[in-house]
Amino acid sequence: AELKTKIEGPVATVLFSNPAKMNAMSYDMWRAVPEVFAELDADPAVRVIVAAGEGDKAFISGADISQFEKLRGTEEARVEYNKAVEQAYVAPINCSKPVVARIRGICIGGGLGFAASCDLRICSDNAVFRMPAARLALGYSPSGIRRFMNVLGAANTMDSFVSARKFDAGEALRMGFVSMAVPAADLEKTVTDYCKTVAENAPLTVAAAKFAVQQWQKDERERDLAKAIKMVEACFASEDHKEGRKAFMEKRTPRFNGR
Repeated sequence: AELKTKIEGPVATVLFSNPAKMNAMSYDMWRAVPEVFAELDADPAVRVIVAAGEGDKAFISGADISQFEKLRGTEEARVEYNKAVEQAYVAPINCSKPVVARIRGICIGGGLGFAASCDLRICSDNAVFRMPAARLALGYSPSGIRRFMNVLGAANTMDSFVSARKFDAGEALRMGFVSMAVPAADLEKTVTDYCKTVAENAPLTVAAAKFAVQQWQKDERERDLAKAIKMVEACFASEDHKEGRKAFMEKRTPRFNGR
């Protein structure tokens, strides 16, 4: 069970690998997520990050329940475990670059929670989603519920949690959980092409847009709109803005460098 990273040009892929257990997240995998995402965020060559599961059966099938008795058997252990999970969930949010979840097959429990933390989700038409917390008598943190509400809205979040039912790619698309649902054979190419498009755009503008969206998803007291405005101003003052105008006039593709 491990996280694997691959960088191809401006696109980095974080692969959740535990194929023997449908990519269930071990404690060590949860703990590794923040560091992996921080390293990719700090790499100036990387402009987009893809989160995916290894193989064709699952994105992430949840937490590795076989570890619960040992790692969540006491109050102290449970606090530490939950802390590691929460830090993993917020890693894509803390990342300044867009994070796209490439979802194939099973996306359940912790996998659904991690996907909800990504900026965008694209799935295969055979994807299956479920939040089974109510079947395991697990309490879900208010911050986690808030992340689901930001994506699904209150009614769909309530339905997902209180029914613990499965829903398919078509319903995930209808609810707005995923942006696209494509044939399984086309998933990787679809995500690759989309990320290539994003990577060609001005990094400062992309980062400013992500940050602004996040601010409006927070409570009013938590918003940093002053920073959001400064990021917008930095876009207009950048060399990339000059390049964008010049490329438009010359009818060519701009070459942005993030400055």
